[in-house]
Amino acid sequence: MDRRAFIKSSIGASAALGSLLNFGKYEKLFPITSTTYDLIAIKGGEPDIMFDKGIEALGSMKTFVKKGQTVVVKPNIGWDVPPERAANTHPKLVSRIVKHCIDAGAKDVYVVDHTCDEWQRAYQNSGIEKAVKDVGGKIVPGNSESYYQSVTIANGKSLKTTKEHEIILSSNVFINVPILKSHSGTTLTIAMKNLMGNVWDRRYWHRTDLHQCIADFATYRKPDLNIVDAYWVMKANGPRGISIEDVVTMKAQLISTDMVAVDAAAAKLFGLNPDDIGYIRYAAEMKVGIKDLDKLNIKRITV
Repeated sequence: MDRRAFIKSSIGASAALGSLLNFGKYEKLFPITSTTYDLIAIKGGEPDIMFDKGIEALGSMKTFVKKGQTVVVKPNIGWDVPPERAANTHPKLVSRIVKHCIDAGAKDVYVVDHTCDEWQRAYQNSGIEKAVKDVGGKIVPGNSESYYQSVTIANGKSLKTTKEHEIILSSNVFINVPILKSHSGTTLTIAMKNLMGNVWDRRYWHRTDLHQCIADFATYRKPDLNIVDAYWVMKANGPRGISIEDVVTMKAQLISTDMVAVDAAAAKLFGLNPDDIGYIRYAAEMKVGIKDLDKLNIKRITV
């Protein structure tokens, strides 16, 4: 089966459950368990071990993934560089997230990104493709417009429509896994900026009002969980970086259901004021999430 047929088959298999969810039966089937903490901040360990501790504090992955559901994980796999360059999400973290989803009873766990460099080389040389397959996850390409479906951004100011990858539209659970790093266009790329890898035409965002388009898209479908990888952090020359000299080792990780909160915390971790990042400020003003960390119940963990 080629990759295109694989995606169509996967979507067909999940269509019945997806239709049921659209008719408001979700809470009756799978009651959502509320969590005590708004944000989990972990430091001092390897990416996989920090995630183990963080998801445990939120009640385990079963809080977010129910038996038989389909899950899509969206790391940053944009660049054809090795993991230590910190342009892509750490493969150990992606692998561990997929493993937790499968252990929670997920029917299928897909991993996808619309890469900037050639997709097969980026998937392979990031280390993410092998890490995902080794634990039973499925890699999905994002390199063809035919994979994307038009969606309306009802609350968008500058971005009214876009084309989103169909595997994200068809999956029950959406997990966003950005890496924290510098970015020449937006100063930082974190959770909300990572969602640009969901869509086909990113050039419109750049041509129009990049910060506002990022905030607009954040109003559309909020991920069920956001996990910010700050193990290796690219402090300069992002988003691709030039060499390992751009990278510092922070050994940190942030987890939240709130993209604005996790981006605000990541900005502070980077050493910047969240108010200085346009899309964080705009998204908070549009009530996507909470920017003021003093209003959050934060669990801090040292490994």
